[in-house]
Parts: sequence; structure tokens; C-alpha cells
Amino acid sequence: MRAAWRVAQVRAAEEALMKTLPGGALMQRAAAGLARRCAASLRQVYGSSVLLLVGPGNNGGDALFAGARLARRGARVRALLLDPDRVHREGLADLRNAGGSVVRDVPSATDLVVDGILGIGGRGGLREPAAGRVAEVSGALRGAPVIAVDVPSGVDADTGAVTGMAVHADVTVTFGALKPGLLVGAGAVHSGLVELVDIGLAPYFDGDPALYVPEVDDIAAWWPRPVADDNKYSRGVIGIATGSDRYPGAAVLSVAGALAGPAGLVRYAGTAIEQVRFHHPPAIPTDRVADAGRVQAWACGSGLGGDERAYTEVRTVLGAPVPAVLDADALTLLVDARMADWLRDRDAPTVVTPHDGEFQRLAGGAPGDDRIGAAVHLAERMASVVLLKGDRTIIATPDGRVFVNPTGTPALATGGTGDVLTGLLGSLLAAGLPAEHAAAAAAFVHGLAGRLAAEGGPVTAADVATHLRPAIRSLWST
Repeated sequence: MRAAWRVAQVRAAEEALMKTLPGGALMQRAAAGLARRCAASLRQVYGSSVLLLVGPGNNGGDALFAGARLARRGARVRALLLDPDRVHREGLADLRNAGGSVVRDVPSATDLVVDGILGIGGRGGLREPAAGRVAEVSGALRGAPVIAVDVPSGVDADTGAVTGMAVHADVTVTFGALKPGLLVGAGAVHSGLVELVDIGLAPYFDGDPALYVPEVDDIAAWWPRPVADDNKYSRGVIGIATGSDRYPGAAVLSVAGALAGPAGLVRYAGTAIEQVRFHHPPAIPTDRVADAGRVQAWACGSGLGGDERAYTEVRTVLGAPVPAVLDADALTLLVDARMADWLRDRDAPTVVTPHDGEFQRLAGGAPGDDRIGAAVHLAERMASVVLLKGDRTIIATPDGRVFVNPTGTPALATGGTGDVLTGLLGSLLAAGLPAEHAAAAAAFVHGLAGRLAAEGGPVTAADVATHLRPAIRSLWST
């Protein structure tokens, strides 16, 4: 599992490492990795044209030293200095000694643009004159690939916030460690493909990472698999309390998600009995949560409605001594003070799965620019795992741990896909996975299914449900 570290932690690790190295060695490690990635992005280095956007300080120095390496291999490297009085002098001298040059105007054409304006210490959007220069470059060199140095300029490295103009990078070469802002929110969109260059920081990090990024090996290791002496009950029984007369499809989709998961038996409790029976014969239906029988976890809320019957069903789920995942209408009902008391009194794990609008109702405000901090705050307040949906879904635990899902896709931004996720997550809870691992694994596989479905064209929630099993099978080859 990969980890991302806050700027303060990275700075402290850099300082500790530099005490063991000759002066300038750390910057040369970074420049070597950056130059290597730049070279790989060019059809050929010799004769190619590279434009460096150089800001003050070490970020600009990284770009200049990397540019010097490319110039020594025959590239035509030009540096546009955005703050000449504060340029990294040694880096600029190295570039000139290697045959690179400084330009005042944006060239008419180039093969690669390197963004070395602001580093991980930058806060807020780009200001003038940098903002104007970036706009000029974007207009004149439209189509030229952009590689950002450590973090795209204008992106907050800790939160991913973009509060003004920021560079849109095709590739971000980051040094020493992943930064949270490259992985969440608008920052993830601006960062493009993120490549990590190891410069030797790992032994010097102190404290816990800001967040974790599960990889396929982690999901495969967490995913419950049947063993020889299993039966349908020992594999886990999931109860599904979703759907209504108005929204029967929510029941069908959430049951589909549950059946694709590892639980051995699905019990459905709700008013969409006929539709569930028709589409999913293996599910055992009844009309009320109280009559469903014994389950190891509940998935509740999708399409449930907001009437008194829905309130009773959610309250009954919260009163059960088993893990529960709450989605959609169950989250709306949680805003009710009466229901909030039931949630606080639970001993079993709870997972809530809001999108931004539902998050705003639960938290009293939108997630804002710091989605990580917002999710952690809500998880602490609700004493629940929070799965904050989005392009990069965030899973936060009450004790402050954070996971970010790397498999999201815009294809999932369609009605009903959240219902599928709820059922799958509930199935993982019923199979015995810890709540945070269940949430991270469900989001990961759900994202894979969305990607597989999107290969065939426009996606519906039913398509995502259909592709869950192929996505899960892809874990077995790991």
C-alpha cells in the first residue's frame, strides 16, 4: 500500500537526509529522475525542444538542473525565468554551461514544457506575472505535453485545493513521497499521471502518513475467499434494506451488488419483493427488517424514501448489533436528531457513504477544498467510517486514518451506481472485513467495474453491476 505524506513531514525528512549527504546531492537526485522522465516523454532527446518555466527557489533549481542534463544530450533547452532576481543561481549556471539558454518570450513551438514555477510550499493559485505567463504558454503551445516538477504550480500539495489559476500537467514527477494533493480533489485532475522518484526519504519520515492508497495486491489480500469447509452461512449473511414502491430499482441494484460480493447469502427486506424475486432468485425476500432473520451485516437506505416506514426500518437496522452501511435516504434520515442518537449509541461498526450533497446535510457544510480534512472531521463526529464519493473517493476512519481510491472513473457518475456500491460494501462487511477495509475494497472493485463497463460505451448502473464479477476475478490473478 502506498502512502502520501504532508508537506511538513516531507520537509522534515529532507532536512534529516541532507545532513548525511554532500551539499546539493539531494537536488541532483531529483533532477536526475526528472530528466529521465522528460527524456522518456520525447520521441528523441537529441534535437528536441524543451521549455522550462522556472520559478524561484529549489523547484526552479530542479527544473534547471534537469534541463542541463537534457541539453548535454543534445536537446535545445530554453528557460523562461518568472522571477529572475530569485532564480536558483547554480542551476542556471549549469544550464548555460550545458548549452541551454534563457528566453524572454514564449517560443512558437516546443516539444515539451516543464513546470518548475512553484513547489510543495506553494499556497493559493498562481499570481501575476506567473499566471499570465502560464496562460500565454497554454495558448501558444497548445498540445505540447506538460511535466510538473513535484506538484503542479497552483495546487495545494496537502489538500489538492485549486483556488485560482493552476498548471494542468500531463505528468507530475514528485520526489521522495507522494503528496495528498496529487491524489484527491482538483489537484488529482491537474496532476495527470503521477510518477514517484525515490530520493532516499523513506527512512526519515516521522509519524503517520496523511493517507494511504490501496493497490491491487492489498485488495486481493483483504478480499474474503471461500475455504473448503465453508457453507453459505459461514461465508456471511447480508441483509439489504433498500428500495420502495417508488424506487424499486434501488433494491434490484443493491441486491446485485451484494450477490457479486463474498457473502454466502443475501436477505432482502423491503417493499420491492416482486422485482427482487424476479431479477435475483437467490435472494431471500421479506417485507420488513424485523422479519428478515439473522444477518451478519446490513446495507440500508438506497431508494428507501423518507416516510415513517423508512424511519422505522433505518432505526431497526441501527439497533441491530452488526455492522451496517448507510446510504442515500438513510443518510437524510440521520440528519433527524432522533436518528442521530441511535447512531451514537451503536457498538457495531457503521459506514456512511455520502456524495457531496449528502455530506453537506450531514456535516452542515460542503466538503470544500480540503476533502481529506472534511471526511476525517465527519468520521470523528459520527464515530463512523465515512466513504466520501467523488472522482477520487475518500475513506476516513474515526481514528484519523484515510484511504483514497485510485480506480475511480467519471463513468460512475450516473444514477444507481451508488446503490450497487452499497450492496457490495455490505457483502464485504457480512463476510467479516473490518469496516475501513470493506469500504476501500468495495470502492476499488466498484471503480474497476466502472472502467470495464465504460470500455463498451455509455454506462448504466446495471452495466456496473454486471461487471463486478469480472473485476473481482481480476484480483485472483494477483
